[in-house]
Amino acid sequence: MRPNRERVVVTGGAGFIGSNLANRLAEEGHEVVIFDTLARPGVERNRDWLVHRHGARVVPIAGDVRDAAALDAASASASVIFHLAAQVAVTTSLVDPAEDFAINLAGTFNVLETARRRSLPVIFASTNKVYGDLSDISLELVEGAWKPADPALRSQGVGEGRPLDFHTPYGCSKGAGDQYVLDYARSYGLATAVLRMSCVYGQRQMGTEDQGWVAHFLIRAMEGRPITLYGDGRQVRDILYVDDAVDAYVAAWRNIASIRGRAFNLGGGPANAVSLRDLLAHLETLVGHAIDVRFEDWRQGDQKYFVADASGIRSALSLGEPLAWREGVARLADWLRMERGHRPSQRTAAA
Repeated sequence: MRPNRERVVVTGGAGFIGSNLANRLAEEGHEVVIFDTLARPGVERNRDWLVHRHGARVVPIAGDVRDAAALDAASASASVIFHLAAQVAVTTSLVDPAEDFAINLAGTFNVLETARRRSLPVIFASTNKVYGDLSDISLELVEGAWKPADPALRSQGVGEGRPLDFHTPYGCSKGAGDQYVLDYARSYGLATAVLRMSCVYGQRQMGTEDQGWVAHFLIRAMEGRPITLYGDGRQVRDILYVDDAVDAYVAAWRNIASIRGRAFNLGGGPANAVSLRDLLAHLETLVGHAIDVRFEDWRQGDQKYFVADASGIRSALSLGEPLAWREGVARLADWLRMERGHRPSQRTAAA
């Protein structure tokens, strides 16, 4: 059993997943260091919410993972580092690959060196982009959505045995960080684990066109603004509610001795796979009006299909089945209405 109160560090702790994770850890009685640059617009609201909710159990530090000394100081007396700080957009990485490299790879190296000096476990937030664009997978249109022709792949999703194939500067920086985290377990005996996330959504998500697309779609729909789809909109993703992602991060820490040095896919799985068009059709029922959808060309490195086979992490950490995506999206819609002052129409209330 862990002591009731430990000091934990969450890099990127004011961000979407980071703030939800920090909230859970603080609820469990831990002292949570929020190490975040606050560079993403709106995340200061997450920080303020955490401080208001938990008081002294939350220690906000305006820090950058590129600053090794500040990171090391913030990690003093800590029991674990959850490393979620990152440059998160493929498009941004193409515009400024140097900054993407400095944050995602050099920053991850700083986290690992801090952990090595202090003998701390590291739980690293990786991405499904480490598998590349998956263009070698034969796809076919099934009920208007791209799905694998291989029945086994269609029913199970992409497993961790899939070869790594980094595309775009973002894929390279996150993928290289992923491999560094695994190698520090091999080379230095550090207790590390990697979670390769699919599309996580939920409360406290500041969705934009480049990242956090489920929340972005909902915000645009609620405001009656057009939504742009890149490609044909038939691309499929498995979406995972944030509370289920937090369950996995906390369980990874609790079980780090048994999973050290391993990488896991973390997503909603085949039961929560949905095309962009189908999600938008469902959002129309939630907001009570038609959505103005526009189309642009495919973006570099985009995957027509990605669904995670997350059976490995569920088995290793005894996780339950994830929340059904329609229920999760409804919860996000409720939170956005409260957060942004929207009120549902009669049709939305009925839905």
